[in-house]
Amino acid sequence: MPVTMEKRDEDLKKSQMLDARARNISHNVRCTECGSQSIEDSQADVAILLRQLIRDEIGAGKTDKEIYSKLEDEFGETVLYAPKFDMQTAALWLTPVLIAGGTAAGLVYSKHRQRKNVHIMALDLIRGVSLTPKERVAILDVLIPPPPPPQGVASRLRRWLNR
Repeated sequence: MPVTMEKRDEDLKKSQMLDARARNISHNVRCTECGSQSIEDSQADVAILLRQLIRDEIGAGKTDKEIYSKLEDEFGETVLYAPKFDMQTAALWLTPVLIAGGTAAGLVYSKHRQRKNVHIMALDLIRGVSLTPKERVAILDVLIPPPPPPQGVASRLRRWLNR
């Protein structure tokens, strides 16, 4: 009699482990009908069938990786919550990082350029100084750089001819 009790306990533990493994896999698989729920949380017919398929695959001795591969082959990569990291998904994951990095670099460069611009530094120095209107015009004429030459066709042609 003790042998059957031990066997029953062992079978119960094995069953609980397989059930926990099936639930873990089910939490990582997206319901193809709902889209926003895992098949563990969904009560859609397809989710119930997928949960049963996972339990059958576990019973057949398949590894988690083999089960995920089979689901991906049958339903596509979007069925998994954690898609593979390959060249196609790398662009998707890295694009926001590259955009944020480029924006940060641009901001740092413009801030650096503002600090190095002598005209801006000089204007900042005289900002709090009280000046007469005539003095202010004279200083601004000296400090503000001249506008760039026009970039029309004629000016480009003249520069090209003067080489």
